[in-house]
Amino acid sequence: MSSKLEKLENNLVKLEITIEAEKFEEGMSKAFFRNAKHFAVPGFRKGKVPRDIVEKHYGEGILYEDAFNIVAQDAYEAAIEEHKLDIVSSPEIDITQIGKGKELIFTAVVTVRPEVKLGKYKGIKLEKKEYKVTAKDVDAEIKAMAEKNARMVNGDENSVIENGSTAVIDFEGFVNGKAFDGGKGENYSLEIGSNTFIPGFEDQLIGLKMNEETEVNVTFPENYFSADLAGKPAVFKVKIHEVKMKELPEIDDEFAKDVSEFDTLKELKEDIKKKLTEENEKKAKYEMEEAAIKEVCENTEIDIPKVMIDHEVEDYMKELESRLAYQGMDMKTYLSLMGKDVEDFKSQYVERATTNVKTKLVLEEIFKVENIEITDKDIEEKLRDFAKNYGATGANVDELVKNPTDQLKNFASEELKYDLAVKFIIDNAK
Repeated sequence: MSSKLEKLENNLVKLEITIEAEKFEEGMSKAFFRNAKHFAVPGFRKGKVPRDIVEKHYGEGILYEDAFNIVAQDAYEAAIEEHKLDIVSSPEIDITQIGKGKELIFTAVVTVRPEVKLGKYKGIKLEKKEYKVTAKDVDAEIKAMAEKNARMVNGDENSVIENGSTAVIDFEGFVNGKAFDGGKGENYSLEIGSNTFIPGFEDQLIGLKMNEETEVNVTFPENYFSADLAGKPAVFKVKIHEVKMKELPEIDDEFAKDVSEFDTLKELKEDIKKKLTEENEKKAKYEMEEAAIKEVCENTEIDIPKVMIDHEVEDYMKELESRLAYQGMDMKTYLSLMGKDVEDFKSQYVERATTNVKTKLVLEEIFKVENIEITDKDIEEKLRDFAKNYGATGANVDELVKNPTDQLKNFASEELKYDLAVKFIIDNAK
C-alpha cells in the first residue's frame, strides 16, 4: 500500500491510496467466500458455484464492492497514521481505479483538525471578583424557607385577594362571544403571582373578595400553543369562592428545629452564611474562568471547519432529545409546539456551538504546548466529582474510583485537559 497527501482549502486534505493488485485479489477471494452461499446459477447447486462461473454469470464487478470494503479500511487507517493526520470528519471516498488484476486506487477527502494560532494567553489581566454575604442575604434565605413552610388559612368574607394569596375560582373563557375548549374550570385553586394563567389574568383578580364575580379581559400571546387562540382577545367570566392566605411560621429557634438539623436560629443562620459563602466563591471562580477563556479565545486565530460546528450542534440535539424523552415528549412534538422545523431550531445553536468548539481547541492547544501532565491523583479527584454529581456515596464512590470503565476514565482525562489548561491561564494571569 502507498499513499499521497494533497492539502486542499478549508482544512481539507485528499489522500490518494493505492493498494497492490495482489492485495485486492485477496479481498476478491474473501468477498467470494463470504457470499458464495447466495449465488445461484442453473446447473450448479446453490453455494457450490465456482468463482469464475459466478463472475461470468453475474459480471466481474459483482465482488468489487465487498472486496473494496474488505481491503480499503485498513489501507485508509494506515494512510492516516503515515501522514499523522488528526481527522474530524468521515471521509468522502472516490474510487478512481478498480478491476481484476489491477491496482485498487481511491481517494479519501477528509477534514483535519485546524491549526490553532495562539495569541497572548500568559500574563493576561483578570479582575478578581469577590461577593460578600450580607445579613440581608441570609434573611432572604430564611424568608424563602418560611414561605416553603407556610400554611394556607381560609379568609373570611372581608378577605381581599392580594399577591401571594390563593383564590378558589370558577372561570369560563370566551372569544368573540363563544366559549372555547379548555377555557372552563371549577373550584380551581390559583396562586396569585404564580403566572400560571395568561398574562394579565391574575392581576385583575387582586382586590376582589369571596363570592364576588368579575370579567377578566386578556389577549392570548402570539406564540400560544393553540393556533386558534394565538393573538386573540378573550373575556373570562370569573366567580370567587374562597380566598386563602399564607400564614408564615414564627422565625425563632422552634422554626430552626422544624426546618433543619439545628437547634437554634443562630446556628441555622451561620450554616446558611457558610453555604452562601461557598456558592459565592464558586460563582467568582466561574466568572474568572469564563473571563479568562473569553480573552484567550479572542486572542487566538482558528479557521474552524463547519463539520466540527455541525457535530457540536448534533450533540446538543441528542442531549435535548434525551431530556425530552425523559419528560415523555418526542422531538417532533416539541418542535411543533415551538413552531420551528429542525433546521430553524439547529440554527439557534450555531453561535453557541462555534464558541464551544473554539474554546475546546484553544484549551487543548495550551495543554499541549505547555506540556501539562495529568496525574493519577487528578484522575481520582475528577472521578470522585463525577460520582458525587450523580448522587453516589460511600462505597459506591470508592468502587467507581478504583474500577472506572475505560470510557469514563477517558472522559475524565478529556475534562481534565480543559480544567488544567484554564488553571494554567489563571495561575499565569495578572
